[in-house]
Amino acid sequence: MHQNLDQLTSFNQLKQSTKIHLKDVITPSRISGWQLEAGGGLTYNYAFKAINDNHLKLLSSLADEQQLIAKYHALLKGEVMNTGEKRLVLHHLTRGELLGPVSHEGKDLGAFYRSEQERIAEFAGQIHSGQLVGSTGKQFDTVVQIGIGGSDLGPRALYLALERASPKLMQAYFISNVDPDDAANIMAKLNLESTLFILVSKSGTTQETLANYQLVNKLAKEKAPTNYNPSKHIIAITSQSSPMANNPNYLNSFYIDDFIGGRYSSTSAVGGALLSLAFGSKVFAELLAGAHEADKLALQANPLQNAAMLDALIGLYERNVLGYAATAVLPYSEALSRFVAHLQQVDMESNGKTVNRFSQPISYATGPVIFGEPGTNGQHSFYQLLHQGSDIIPLQFVGFKHSQLGSDITYEGSSSQTKLKANLAAQIMAFALGHRNTDANKNFTGERPASLIYGDKLNAKALGALLAHFENKVMFQGFLWNLNSFDQEGVQLGKLLTNNLLAGKADENLTALAGLFL
Repeated sequence: MHQNLDQLTSFNQLKQSTKIHLKDVITPSRISGWQLEAGGGLTYNYAFKAINDNHLKLLSSLADEQQLIAKYHALLKGEVMNTGEKRLVLHHLTRGELLGPVSHEGKDLGAFYRSEQERIAEFAGQIHSGQLVGSTGKQFDTVVQIGIGGSDLGPRALYLALERASPKLMQAYFISNVDPDDAANIMAKLNLESTLFILVSKSGTTQETLANYQLVNKLAKEKAPTNYNPSKHIIAITSQSSPMANNPNYLNSFYIDDFIGGRYSSTSAVGGALLSLAFGSKVFAELLAGAHEADKLALQANPLQNAAMLDALIGLYERNVLGYAATAVLPYSEALSRFVAHLQQVDMESNGKTVNRFSQPISYATGPVIFGEPGTNGQHSFYQLLHQGSDIIPLQFVGFKHSQLGSDITYEGSSSQTKLKANLAAQIMAFALGHRNTDANKNFTGERPASLIYGDKLNAKALGALLAHFENKVMFQGFLWNLNSFDQEGVQLGKLLTNNLLAGKADENLTALAGLFL
């Protein structure tokens, strides 16, 4: 069932396939026809990818030969898919069952996740109603999440994406970087008497998060009134086996388990508490519904009915046949200003591997470099390289017909939202078809492939589907490359050396380097 990519007949056939030129295939009928539903009201369009019907046939055969749907089923049914840590992988279960209940050691895990979501919803309701107030009697109006990595990037990206689209019940801030300026800057903005902190660490031992927590406590003691009780202003998100669990110094604790990876935890309590407090539990439920809808579509065996799988397959063709080493994600929505940063972790921490799921070396390229910035800002930054640079970089555009707020102005005959959408369409066309000019400096060769995910408006349901689309794309690519996409040993060595350095146990070279600025 688990084979390396270069062992597959269909992959070797794909490598022998004829490359096409976008200038030869782009037509209005292809633009309108080469698309499919992606969930949450979103549509995935692949008309501007450098593929034809023969490529699609070969990619479908590749999906069958590598048994992508069977592996997705195995994951959903609770098989051990994280071979490095010998764990189940169950982030899909946080937004609903797809193939029935999943039990582990006699525990219904779906029921556990639902129970935590219900507890969070009840807690958020008590905060919003004023039933639960701060230690000095003031109602909470601000929430601050203290976490790092998946405990920060995903929740922060989702919060920023929704803060214009949904009525805000509480202002949210985030403290993640162990740089003390991060915490100090946020603390200076707060009224501690009306602020609730969320401390997020699944293990309960995350160095940066605990250091930030201690710094927050120190700063709070310096500015808080004498009757301020910090234990009435903090909740914990952790595992039931961590040192943080059942701690009387917290107002409440909510739980996740080892089967929810950090970068996939936004739809668990890690994102659920923050988003439910900021916008209400109904908004978070809509986000879960959108993600669940995309997860269900990902069960389709036919790639032409499965947007996440098709996106993954085309991405593999670009990476392993065409040799493109990076992918730019370009959302034409300011609300998605931190979404690409989250996708960087989801993708590169998952599939940045040079060994397969059995820890055996592989000889082909795996995860691409992911980067991006919202349009139109990016157009005035790195698009020069995308258009005329020496490397071809595949592009993934995201856009919406309507703005979130509906506040706009007509200038020079069109609204700002219309200008935004016109820029998006023009960029895709310019990248694909280019423009000939006798002045080589002004010549655009084109042949820069792009996909587009678009919808009516960026709301909670659409955001959930967008999140799940990319999570499932990464999952399918991991299956194709025969990787374990669910551990991250690559982050461990730096942590080990840091601990050795701080404990005075580093070797002479690291000590000499650190001595330059420590």
